[in-house]
Amino acid sequence: MMGRHRKPDELDDHAVTATSSVPATTATAVAAPPETSTVIDKPRRRADRGKMARTYLGVAIILIWGLAPFYWMVVTAFRQVDHTFDTTPWPTYLTLDNFRAALSTDKGNDFLGAIVNSLIIGVVTTAVGLLLGVFASYALARIEFRGKYIVTGIILGASMFPTVALMTPLFQLFGDFGWIGQYQALIIPNISFVLPLTIYTLTSFLSDLPWELEEAARIDGASRFQAFRLVILPLAAPALFTTAILAFIATWNEFMLASLLSTEKTEPVTVAIARFAGANSWEQPYAAIMAAGTLVTIPLVIMVLVFQRRIVSGLTAGGVKS
Repeated sequence: MMGRHRKPDELDDHAVTATSSVPATTATAVAAPPETSTVIDKPRRRADRGKMARTYLGVAIILIWGLAPFYWMVVTAFRQVDHTFDTTPWPTYLTLDNFRAALSTDKGNDFLGAIVNSLIIGVVTTAVGLLLGVFASYALARIEFRGKYIVTGIILGASMFPTVALMTPLFQLFGDFGWIGQYQALIIPNISFVLPLTIYTLTSFLSDLPWELEEAARIDGASRFQAFRLVILPLAAPALFTTAILAFIATWNEFMLASLLSTEKTEPVTVAIARFAGANSWEQPYAAIMAAGTLVTIPLVIMVLVFQRRIVSGLTAGGVKS
């Protein structure tokens, strides 16, 4: 009959039939956007791969540019003297005689003594520079006083002062004091050179530390120095470690003032290598110099590779405000 009512199950069957009768093109149209987005992403992926390739290429060029001289020095250090100027890019005619010549004292070269001198100068300079720098950095970062930014500008300006302009006045001053050839004549100028680096690095890090930690220690009864020693210094350990390494390397590599203010008893390795003597006054011992340079450089490279994470964390600390 036309007028009878449908049962509920009949209505469900009708709905299922209507749904199944939807054209397949509709379902395909619904699934089309993911395919379209995939097509759109292909050029973007190619662009990202191109950027990554250019980045790796730039890093490779920088590495080659920076490490090629060191690699050639090491290769030459292991070559026989007769083949010092061989242009083969890989090690050939290997020998250890150059290292024996560098460490020998037969020709008046005291390379081991120069290494000890460099260690004494570097350690004392780093320790004193770090001690003075951390207090100055704390004052510039955490204490408000009149002329604070002027002091900061003077410190940064001092780091740009040319070393060669200081040679004559320092030589005259230390000559009047009788310090020429003494350790203090080499340590004091180096401290003035590493202090701007120390203060600049530590100030940027200490400025980023939250004030609440120090204030909490002060509320608990600690003095300002106790809060600095027990709270600030442990948190600043990465920056302190990085600054110490950079200051030591800068002191280890200093040559200009050391060549003027040192004698044979206090000369560092940079001056000792420059004064290497050959069998006669006309012979320049290039192979022995390369061996000595390798012995001086390898410890620094190993130290940087071992502590590279601390160095990077210390250099980037304080660079981003939270």
